[in-house]
Amino acid sequence: MSIKRVGILTGGGDCPGLNPVIRGAVRKGIEVYNYEMVGLFHGWAGLLNMDSSPLNLRSVSGILHRGGTILGTSRTNPAKIENGYEIAKENFKKMKLDALIAIGGEDTLGVANKLCKMGLHIVGVPKTIDNDLCATDFTFGFDTSVNIIMEAIDRLHTTAESHDRVLVVEVMGRHAGWLAVYGGMAGGADVILIPEEPFDLGEVCDLLKKRHKRGKNFSIVVAAEGAQPKEGAEGGEFFTQDKSLDAFGHVKLGGVGDTLAKAIEKKTGFETRSVVLGHIQRGGSPTAFDRVLGTRFGVGSIDLVHKGDFGKMVALQGNKIVAVRLEEAVAKLKTVDKELYELAKVFFG
Repeated sequence: MSIKRVGILTGGGDCPGLNPVIRGAVRKGIEVYNYEMVGLFHGWAGLLNMDSSPLNLRSVSGILHRGGTILGTSRTNPAKIENGYEIAKENFKKMKLDALIAIGGEDTLGVANKLCKMGLHIVGVPKTIDNDLCATDFTFGFDTSVNIIMEAIDRLHTTAESHDRVLVVEVMGRHAGWLAVYGGMAGGADVILIPEEPFDLGEVCDLLKKRHKRGKNFSIVVAAEGAQPKEGAEGGEFFTQDKSLDAFGHVKLGGVGDTLAKAIEKKTGFETRSVVLGHIQRGGSPTAFDRVLGTRFGVGSIDLVHKGDFGKMVALQGNKIVAVRLEEAVAKLKTVDKELYELAKVFFG
């Protein structure tokens, strides 16, 4: 088929490395393939509302180092809008798009997969700081976020030690604890709690008491926002900010850090405080690794468009950029390897 006009959108949460992807796809799309490139604003909302703007070499000049996304993003879900998928399909034709590059995580790519099955020509790019997408070893944004967590823990160590405190650091990670494990290990955390391994509050407190007995009067506990206690164990139930859901049906998480800090102080008598890194983990300039990976993904995605290899997602496997089926990428979440967590536990307490 003849490709002339290619759209790009970024959906879901923002993360460092999105702009390098856009830049990579646009630069090669224009300079090598002579495509007309179009940016759709705010994720799938851009397609549903036909809200777009041309992307040219000037548009992507100077954005390599910038965090966030020049196209904006949202968690818009066509399934939650009456006839949403049909509107998307019709607007794809009205906008005269020959292909679309969808950059996003599980939800964004899930929509892309559905639209592909409806006949639209779509290529996916994996984006999530949680690093929980299947079929790719790493996603861009993850390395930047891990470094932010590490630097935060480095700073918190000094104040924890000065005040003989326990500090509970809450990081992102709904169902997968990659950020907590990598960030916690890199920062030298004394306990790391992840969604994949329900915790026992008593065991956590025993580890902290063990440190105190050997003269370490401060501790750092890293907890993923989705961490939860073992069934029937101390610690209460799943921690949530509220019971409301987002457009894709996910409960809004948060609160594990504060709840844990209060419980630890009550059970051990150690002065304990909590720190929630929150959206700081998403912000700022991407690391060199994420700039390069984002660029490779962007170039790889426009190459797939040129080949007409739709319904695929670019992925990093080993050191190679490969194409995998979208439905494979969104079939299940990639959770933390048991062996990696066992390695982290060597340094607990």
